[in-house]
Amino acid sequence: MLEQESTSPQRLDATQYTQGTLFQAEELARLSVEQVRWEQTTVQKSLDRVPERDPLMTTSGVPIKRVYLPQDLADLDYTRDLSLPGEYPYTRGVQPTMYRAKPWTMRMFAGFGTAEDTNARFKYLLQQGQTGLSTAFDMATLYGYDTDHPLAAGEFGKCGVAISSLADMEILFADLPLDKITTSMTINSPAAVIWAMYIVNAEKRGYRMDQLGGTLQNDILKEYTAQKEFLFPPEPSLRLVTDTIEFGTRHLPRWNTISISGYHIREAGATAVQELAFTLADGLTYVEAALARGLNIDEFAPRLSFFFDVHNDFFEEIAKFRAARRLWARLMRERYGAKDPRSWMLRCHAQTAGVSLTAQQAENNIVRTTIQALAGVLGGTNSLHTNSLDEALALPTEKAALIALRTQQILAHESGVTNTIDPLGGSYFVEALTNETEQAADDYLTRITELGGVLACIQNGFFQREIAESAYRYQQEIDTHRRIIVGVNDYTLDENVKVPTLYVDYEGQRTHLERLHRVRRERDQEAVRQTLAELRSVCEGSANTMPAIIEAVRAYATLGEIMDVFRAVFGDYMEPAIF
Repeated sequence: MLEQESTSPQRLDATQYTQGTLFQAEELARLSVEQVRWEQTTVQKSLDRVPERDPLMTTSGVPIKRVYLPQDLADLDYTRDLSLPGEYPYTRGVQPTMYRAKPWTMRMFAGFGTAEDTNARFKYLLQQGQTGLSTAFDMATLYGYDTDHPLAAGEFGKCGVAISSLADMEILFADLPLDKITTSMTINSPAAVIWAMYIVNAEKRGYRMDQLGGTLQNDILKEYTAQKEFLFPPEPSLRLVTDTIEFGTRHLPRWNTISISGYHIREAGATAVQELAFTLADGLTYVEAALARGLNIDEFAPRLSFFFDVHNDFFEEIAKFRAARRLWARLMRERYGAKDPRSWMLRCHAQTAGVSLTAQQAENNIVRTTIQALAGVLGGTNSLHTNSLDEALALPTEKAALIALRTQQILAHESGVTNTIDPLGGSYFVEALTNETEQAADDYLTRITELGGVLACIQNGFFQREIAESAYRYQQEIDTHRRIIVGVNDYTLDENVKVPTLYVDYEGQRTHLERLHRVRRERDQEAVRQTLAELRSVCEGSANTMPAIIEAVRAYATLGEIMDVFRAVFGDYMEPAIF
């Protein structure tokens, strides 16, 4: 029985309550007896008629009980474990009023073809009510090559926009109010260079650095674990990330210089618990690196941000977001002694699970995305991207992207989910699952520390093995029909349903290459040579690389030329073969 709010504290008998919890000890004992009676009589009669399915569990392998009761929360201390929204430990949300003041930021991921193509898509999405930009880059850009490099052949504009120089960045964000919108850029190894291009372009248009707001993904550690778009060894790569954190702390107070990303870890096959644990472990590694650089925890921690996947297991995903906020808050305050409440807050972007989308019966993906988006919202995400129905086939068409955006808008304006904060808070099931998720993630953090930390676990293959085993187990469940994927291993159709897809033509590539070649012809070659030489000198020393990168970008050195300096100094990285 819940403690009655109207009961005067003087009249309470403290011996009736378990220490610090909301529930009477006598009532918990009575309910336990009642539960046994219910299972032996009412439940058993039902099971005799209709047996239950195989033991049910979350995608992380956490068994799900038949029913959750107050005794499952016997140790719950409201102030310690939940508190009020906007207050430590932020389980119920990082903002006091959450979506009652304004909905989450609707930040649709976009990018394809030329800078002109993506600029037009940005403007279209903003006209349709999107409230923040999110930029996807093509494979050559993600690997730090100019589009005319031999290794870039066949990749132009296919998984995002191609950016080879400042000239492309100038077109990409042309006519957009960079002081009024926030921009996210999903790039990692070349993140510092792409960010420098954004900064220089903004300066050329009259914007100061302190006016710019946005997020740089810049999470190189998860590349070694999951996405594999690393270029250099982990140590110099971590240095470049730390350079951006330091530079942003000093000059761009509105910019999140890193988005610590569980999304790609989950897409590689990790469970929700692994996603949470490995992401926070990476975050702690960046914190340690910034502290070693001489920064104070409260200088930079408020600008750390996170990026999570939202998969199909509705309640586990909600619990994951709630557990993430609570665990991060405790780590920042108790382990690192952060004093600023903003340093305790885990602010995050979320994206629905691309890996859950199917090419078969692609229209079903609208339903999957809606369920996942709702889980992200009920979990308290700060911004959200909803995947398009055709993303298992190709980059989104304009129509598919609009449906995905409208999904968020319907949730925000028609469903009522924005009317109250953390509406599932207090649910016996959700609170118990939040506790279990937090404990399981914390156990992983302890294990990672015992194995020598994140860098050691990258080298010894711990993360890779854990993710591979989880992915294999999940696929086995599908192959043996223990997990149903509608339209894939059940409820299939014989006819081939065709979905219109986006086509990136080679005319755009010709336009892009002509601009790249013109830049190389018309720039001040001596300025390029000098700035690249200065960058190399800085890389060989220990100074922050960002000022030198900015000067090279300003001289119109290309992405590939700047990245080649890093390659020459830092070397390439080959992942150890781990079995």
